[in-house]
Amino acid sequence: MDAQTMGAHSNSVPHPHLGSATRRLAQQVLVICENRIELFLLEIQEEREQIMRALWLSLVAAVFALLAGVAVSIAIAVACWQWSPLAALLILAAIYTVGAGIAFWKVDHIRRDWRTLPSTLDELRKDRECLEKNLK
Repeated sequence: MDAQTMGAHSNSVPHPHLGSATRRLAQQVLVICENRIELFLLEIQEEREQIMRALWLSLVAAVFALLAGVAVSIAIAVACWQWSPLAALLILAAIYTVGAGIAFWKVDHIRRDWRTLPSTLDELRKDRECLEKNLK
């Protein structure tokens, strides 16, 4: 073999270390992806359970609030009806307005503080930062 043939032949043969390093990198990427998917699925399950628990508690609270509202309405109507039917209705309207305002405020507070899939997003952010740092 002459020098040109050897030079061309040595350039076309890949380095054995490059192939194994690429395979290890691909395996690590797959392991990271698998971990992120498992974390995502776990958080989806936790979110579903939290939503179901919140729905059931909200339903129970609504039923008891309705019963309490009916009892308070009857008590106010009975106590104030002879004095002034209009005052009784205005007092009830004021109580209902305050209750609705408090409930709206609490729901708005929950909505603002809600974070969906926080751990998954944090881990993906860390992965991106690590890749950016290592690829520079």
